[in-house]
Amino acid sequence: MRREGVFLILCLFVVICASSAARAADQAPESSFFEESLHATGEGMRYWYEEQGGFMEITKIPYAELGCKNCHVKSCDQCHASVQEDGKKAFSLEMAGKSETCYACHQREQLSVDFAKKAGHTDVHIAAGMSCAECHKDDVHGNGTKYTSMREPGAVSARCENCHEQEGSSGTVFNANTRSHGMHKGKLDCSACHVRRTMACYNCHFSNFLKTKTKKGNFVPTDDWLMLVNLRGKVTSATAMALVHEGKSFVTYAPYFTHDVMKKGRACEECHANDAMALLAEGKKIPVAKFVDDKIEFWNGVIPLGKETLQWEFADKQDSKWVPYENISKPDLVQWSLYAEPLTEKQMEMMQAEQKSK
Repeated sequence: MRREGVFLILCLFVVICASSAARAADQAPESSFFEESLHATGEGMRYWYEEQGGFMEITKIPYAELGCKNCHVKSCDQCHASVQEDGKKAFSLEMAGKSETCYACHQREQLSVDFAKKAGHTDVHIAAGMSCAECHKDDVHGNGTKYTSMREPGAVSARCENCHEQEGSSGTVFNANTRSHGMHKGKLDCSACHVRRTMACYNCHFSNFLKTKTKKGNFVPTDDWLMLVNLRGKVTSATAMALVHEGKSFVTYAPYFTHDVMKKGRACEECHANDAMALLAEGKKIPVAKFVDDKIEFWNGVIPLGKETLQWEFADKQDSKWVPYENISKPDLVQWSLYAEPLTEKQMEMMQAEQKSK
């Protein structure tokens, strides 16, 4: 009887363990939805580079073989790790809420803040003491959907309307009856008038990137212009990125929201019948970047972007000096992707019409 009792207890133990193991298998935790986010996958960079006539058509180097992917988030630590007084790390919400934490990776935004400061102005939200995290909340960790770009609908939840659309919201309430809002009839995105300039990277020398493994000194940042393109039925702010590799040039145009926001929108004449449109009316192209006395000069002001309306010059990096390519008169490859579309002929005609602010 004693042996039978021990045997029954052992059998019961085995059954309980097996049952527990089965339940554990059935209830195994799902992978984190953060793993599908753009921060985790870095898919936005790969998509831009490899798809839709991307820069890989010139370099022939797969994205997986580039160092770009190494900058993307591997764990929560990149945003949430805080070093304590004893040298140990701890999880911190405060650390993730600091804009400086974002700037460590989003260096173009850091540049825009620095450029604005040198020019004597400040983004209206930064001046109010706001941080990136106050607008960018859900989109930081993703929502379980694997997006190809931050410009894909649903990828970014931050919108001006979240704070400015209705009474009782934290920002100045949008008034559809002002002269400028009424005339444009909802066909302009807020950024077209309220973003001062867009940050751009010019002449990124990809061959030198590969050689030196650093961006420093291998491109020229500028915020001298703001381009206008169509995005999902609205005119919106945009930028361009120009790259060169082994004597071949590439330009991509993309919607871009530089965080250099003005409380008061720009004057009508800054876009309508401006200097850029005057050149086009003369049958000329807009010289976005050109070399004058061995120095790069950028176009200054708003550029309504039509098809083949810009003129670019490119340079090689020789002994720490930019030397213009004499045999490149236009980009070898132009990418209209990331949901940007040029302004239509009708829109460009409207931009030629003179409008005066009252």
